[in-house]
Amino acid sequence: MRLRALLETDALGLRLLGGEDELDRTVRGVMTTDLRDPSRYLSGGELVLTGLAWRRDEADSEPFVRILASAGVAGLAAGEAELGAIPDDLVQACLRHRLPLFAVNESVAFATITEHVVRQVSGERAGDLAAVVDRHRRLMTSGPAGGGPEVVLDLLGSDLDLRAYVLSPTGRQIAGAGTPLPPATGALLAGEHLSATRTGRRGPHRAVAGGTTYSLFPIRNTGRGAAPASRDVRETVLSDWLLAVEADAGDWPAARLDLLQGVTQLIAVERDRRDAARTVRRRLAQEVLELVQTGAAPAEIAARLRVAAPVLLPGLGTAPHWQVVVARVEWGEGGTGAPGIEPGPVAQSLLEEILVDPATVGPDSADRIAVAHTGDEAIALVPLPAVPAPSETEEDGEAGPAVDGGGLHADALLATVRGPLSAGLDGDGRLTLGVSAAVHSAEGLRGALEEARHARRVAAARPGRVCAAGHHELASHVLLLPFVPDDVRRAFTARLLDPLRDYDRRHRAELIPTLEAFLDCDGSWTRCAGRLHLHVNTLRYRVGRIEQLTGRDLSRLEDKLDFFLALRMS
Repeated sequence: MRLRALLETDALGLRLLGGEDELDRTVRGVMTTDLRDPSRYLSGGELVLTGLAWRRDEADSEPFVRILASAGVAGLAAGEAELGAIPDDLVQACLRHRLPLFAVNESVAFATITEHVVRQVSGERAGDLAAVVDRHRRLMTSGPAGGGPEVVLDLLGSDLDLRAYVLSPTGRQIAGAGTPLPPATGALLAGEHLSATRTGRRGPHRAVAGGTTYSLFPIRNTGRGAAPASRDVRETVLSDWLLAVEADAGDWPAARLDLLQGVTQLIAVERDRRDAARTVRRRLAQEVLELVQTGAAPAEIAARLRVAAPVLLPGLGTAPHWQVVVARVEWGEGGTGAPGIEPGPVAQSLLEEILVDPATVGPDSADRIAVAHTGDEAIALVPLPAVPAPSETEEDGEAGPAVDGGGLHADALLATVRGPLSAGLDGDGRLTLGVSAAVHSAEGLRGALEEARHARRVAAARPGRVCAAGHHELASHVLLLPFVPDDVRRAFTARLLDPLRDYDRRHRAELIPTLEAFLDCDGSWTRCAGRLHLHVNTLRYRVGRIEQLTGRDLSRLEDKLDFFLALRMS
């Protein structure tokens, strides 16, 4: 709207004191202030309302007006209630800086002016944006010329002053205008959205992250195969995107809510297009998987892989190494399943999301996702450009990134997604993943598939909503411990550790932490004392007390092994 329109609105009772030549300025918002320097809260185009409480003497007017003019405000409206009349020094300062100045009669509340401006500006912007969104929808549905969701989000920011982000169900930012959303904030918002969706409440959902309020709008899959509204929410909760808007939509008018719903439908078109782009990779993975599972000759599998390699890893000059990831989503306590839900496609969509995240598998991962599903599990075929020796990629005792030259790491795959996915699975769902070692030929794929499936079973034996296990765990005690019956585990750990826990509880002696450190240091008195910041004699006293309470001898390998296993099973 224009300043001139405000002057022509009789109900506002504004009188122009200067700046008649500037009345065609556009008003983009309104702000009330009595700060001497309100510049930090100005972005340009505002009508500033002031009660003049900032003015102590005539020298204050010039710097105040200069600040407003520098910020690019549309005009200044000063109330007459404080001083009775607008000071001449303020009028002259506004004339010098070509800033339109209005007098507000004391009978007119600033709230009346604010409400009028907001209503006019929002209505005009919503109408303009709706027209642009409609045009953009037509462009996107007819081809890629629309420019993707970023264009729509830019429109929300420029025309409605709404900062918005498109997020995946794990909190990964797919699109956004301006400064990227911190990953931790994205994960938190995704978790809040998944939790609210599981309750069956309709969006938008309200969430607070870092002191900022967001409204979360679901982006439903609208393409072929999209789930109808009557289907179980668990079938889509882990695959739908969401639109996070930096605002509280609780008091929005219906027209604005309808506009945002239209924006989500527009973004859903892009979602469908990206899903369609994965069709070729899914088909290749399905073909390779069927060959591997049916025992096809290695030469036949190798031929299929040569076709797949340029698609899954474009630009690679040599044959890649391959790695297999198996995922399973289970609904119902104890993995009994949920009637009517096909777990395979759910796991496929979720595994694709986990593997496409640059935070877990690198910035170029989107072009090498190949996930098939069979029965109730999803299986990913991941090409790796190189597999250097472990000594070149890992330091002792340190967890590397999710993927490096040596391949994917099970725990790191879930590091950034465990929180939001646990929220979406809460109540009756579980996600378990298994990761194989890298293989360099078709002959090794069948073994890699079985290895990944076995690792997933190890993960399934652990507590928690989201668990993973890797190939390296299949050659250690970790493979055996999950399958020890619960009553045997409880009896074994109680016999060895309960005397120490009771003693620690009564005397605060820290015998359990001492035992863990002693075993971790391979029984080295010097290293263990240094780690615990104890004198060696103090350490010897504690170890002696452990041996006395349990009747074991920590110099014997058998007793060390028993303590080690008891601690791992506790």
